[in-house]
Amino acid sequence: MSVPLKSIEVELQVRDHVATVVSTLNYENKEDKPSEAVFVFPLPGDAAVCHFSAKIRQTQIVAEVKEKQKVSWTEGLECTAAINFISQSLNVSVKLAAGHKFDRDVELLIYYKDAHQPTAVVEAGQASAEPGSLMGDSVVMVSLYPEFPQSVMSSVASCGEFVFLMDRSGSMSNTRIRSAKDTLLLLLKSLPMGCYFNIYGFGSRYEHIFPVEYTQQTMEEALKSVEQIQANLGGTAILEPLKHIYSQPCIPSQPRQLFVFTDGEVGNTKEVIDLVKKNSDSHRCFSFGIGEGASSALINGMAKEGGGHAQFITGTDRMQAKVMQSLRFALQPTVVDFSVTWDLPKEVSVTVLSPPITALFQGQRSLIYAQLTGQSSEAAEGCVTVKYSLAGHPSENQLHFSLRPAEDTGLTVHRLGARTLIRSLELEERESRGQQDGEVKKKLVRLSVQSGVSSSFTAFIAVNKDNSRVIQGPLVRRNIPTPSEFILNPQTKTLSGFCLIFDFPVALLKQPPRDPFMHLVSLQKASGSWLLDPDLATALGKTSEQVEKIKPRTANSEVWATILALVWLHAFKVDAKDEWEFLAMKAASWIHAQNAPCVSECVESGNVLLGCGIKKEDLGL
Repeated sequence: MSVPLKSIEVELQVRDHVATVVSTLNYENKEDKPSEAVFVFPLPGDAAVCHFSAKIRQTQIVAEVKEKQKVSWTEGLECTAAINFISQSLNVSVKLAAGHKFDRDVELLIYYKDAHQPTAVVEAGQASAEPGSLMGDSVVMVSLYPEFPQSVMSSVASCGEFVFLMDRSGSMSNTRIRSAKDTLLLLLKSLPMGCYFNIYGFGSRYEHIFPVEYTQQTMEEALKSVEQIQANLGGTAILEPLKHIYSQPCIPSQPRQLFVFTDGEVGNTKEVIDLVKKNSDSHRCFSFGIGEGASSALINGMAKEGGGHAQFITGTDRMQAKVMQSLRFALQPTVVDFSVTWDLPKEVSVTVLSPPITALFQGQRSLIYAQLTGQSSEAAEGCVTVKYSLAGHPSENQLHFSLRPAEDTGLTVHRLGARTLIRSLELEERESRGQQDGEVKKKLVRLSVQSGVSSSFTAFIAVNKDNSRVIQGPLVRRNIPTPSEFILNPQTKTLSGFCLIFDFPVALLKQPPRDPFMHLVSLQKASGSWLLDPDLATALGKTSEQVEKIKPRTANSEVWATILALVWLHAFKVDAKDEWEFLAMKAASWIHAQNAPCVSECVESGNVLLGCGIKKEDLGL
């Protein structure tokens, strides 16, 4: 028997580029006995839960962060749960129309003026906290969202050696391996002409092709190999294929970009991460954790030491969108010589809470948290200077900010700063286990309890607010199928603003024949063009006769086919633009190179055929 959701309310408070989100959910248990229920509430990877409470009849239950111990808690007939979490992603009131069935996403977009300018926010400490402690002192958050010169970006966007290392262990079977194959298809279609690529599959053993130049022929051969990929290589032994990759000489003028996909854990995480670090001068590593079982220590560690970016694909996330974002980063030049310096009044000292920034990308926000200890006058100012070099071009940003802290902010910045420090301490504790007499663990637990942010050594313990007792009692277990669980899944996008997406359960659907989008992608040539053939007509939902009949008389068939594909993407797949943006750029470049005289006429005819109104400028033509 399920526990039905009766109502939901979400409240957001946005300050600078962080948000405090309060979700209140009301459930009703219709059984005559207390039941154990699994409450699923996925969060973005950069969010932290800072409060949980539940009201059962007249009993108020709150969650307190304590060092881990075994406890359980009872659920009653009706329960209202309130969850506060803070997120590094974003007082906007939105009410859904009556009758909304929660069968589709609800999106809230927030746009920022001068989004690429660095900002700083100083937040006052907690009056009741000990002076000199993280929660008692002021904390500053510096936000960086760089925009690199286009001349520098274009100089490296057409080169590179792209190595794709795909987990093919048994746990990657069914939907995961199918999604991985679609992702490899999308990646191979999006690579720039003239680059090099290689594909590895690993499990208990590993297989690979060899580094080849990206051409129509090599792309077709690789796609045939991808089509045969299965999750049939046993366990998850990633160290040996990594050693083989690093043993291969780098190709001159082709920066190596390593993409790693895995859904599991390994027993030698530190050895793997150390190997990536050892070879960090010769490549960048972009890692992807697939599913809830992927090791965050492995995924984050490889990306951090490899100067790349980590992504986690869980629940209903589309792997393709996240991977294409990382490809966008991989095609950017490497930022080097990154430094941050502080200039503060002599009575104020600074303790940086964030680990050193090892990678900076256009389209990705980076946040720096620091604790400010000491008193200053209300008019006092601080200054932070950020320097780095990009493809030989030095860059310097200097930001002046008031040291007068913002009041009544709910300690959002403090808790995100605490979360950042907690993650660093967890990594330090793992690497030094048994060598520091538990001092790192003690510091970690103390910070977690003080800030109310959970860690690997602490947990939220349910306490009756009336008598301060831990909730315990016998439970009746009911296994509720996953599709009927209510899932709130916030995600973030960081282009020029933020998008908060709420995923609600939908009815299970039968597997559709073939996604027209992926069908269209599979037909694109390495050069960026499409051929005018029956397969293209099918992908567009038309017959060959319909496509041929409306073709402008003077139009080249390949130009006509390519423009049709672009019009279809812009008209019917605009919500997935992150996935096909590189395909479209290649196609537009190819059309420009043809010097075709009838582009405008082809676009107009394409609109007539497909029943849309896309402009030539929308296609980059």
